[in-house]
Amino acid sequence: MVLPSLRSGAVRTMPARLAPGAVPLADEGELPPLDTRQRPWPGREITSGGVTMHVRETPAGTGEIPAVYLHGLSGSATNWTDLATQLAPHAPGLALDLPGFGLSRPLASGLYSPAAQADAVLCFLAGQGRPVHLLGNSLGGAIALVVAARRPELVRSLTLLAPAMPDRRPDPRRISDPRIVLAAIPWLRARLGARLAEITPRERVEQMIKLCFGDPSAVHEHRILEAMEDVTRRAAQPWAQDALRLAALGMLRGWFSGPQLWSVAARVTAPTLVIWGGRDRLVSPRLARRTTATLPHGRLLALPEVGHVPQIEQPVRVARAVLGMWRAIEAGEW
Repeated sequence: MVLPSLRSGAVRTMPARLAPGAVPLADEGELPPLDTRQRPWPGREITSGGVTMHVRETPAGTGEIPAVYLHGLSGSATNWTDLATQLAPHAPGLALDLPGFGLSRPLASGLYSPAAQADAVLCFLAGQGRPVHLLGNSLGGAIALVVAARRPELVRSLTLLAPAMPDRRPDPRRISDPRIVLAAIPWLRARLGARLAEITPRERVEQMIKLCFGDPSAVHEHRILEAMEDVTRRAAQPWAQDALRLAALGMLRGWFSGPQLWSVAARVTAPTLVIWGGRDRLVSPRLARRTTATLPHGRLLALPEVGHVPQIEQPVRVARAVLGMWRAIEAGEW
């Protein structure tokens, strides 16, 4: 679904001489003024590397290396509208709707697992024929990790925003509606599925805002209306429920069995910026330092007042950190 954008506060520029592991911040004057009424960028289907996805493109700036954005579970390419706009002068942007989400059709295999999504992104990026700055939020962050570990030549830099690292806390507050979990039980699916279908688009959006945002009261009304449009459009897709359910189950299975994301992260050679909100209810902020320490070239930007979607809640702060990383890489200082 489309998640709304928030107002963005200023951040003091880091000193010229950075402490080891510090995150350099670009000056706010290098970014365009934040326009919270920016509509989602136009999209189209693009076939690359044998994979077709719906992609929203931001105008090409002066940068030669494109930025590729991967959304989280139940999200879409529109989750990156404001951040992609901030970074557009410095990198052409490609925000992907992962297969089965947004406006992308499912894979021919019918698979929605994180492994299948990572394979699709790998093929897509390989078809582009050049390295990219890869950014991923939540489930998209986990997929980005796999991509960077498997094909390091495709990833110039990696930005992980509250990546879905294994978090095994049995806390019902991490779910927007507990009935979603119960609906995964076959003999309850029909009954609870009908009840879940009765939830209005506005109620569904407000549930998601309460769960994902550090300060739900700061969301603009027109962004809520945009999100409601997205929920209504997605409800008409015959694969929408399966995509969400199977992707979520696949992510949870990966947390409890098989190769762990921690071992994947340890193999990533790309310079990596980790951004985590202190009010994240979905993936514990306590995992931020471990994630950063596991990455061979990781640095952490902690945003204490932010929730699970830093790129939406604080696009200017995030853009300054991302651009600062790109500049540091160019200068050989990361």
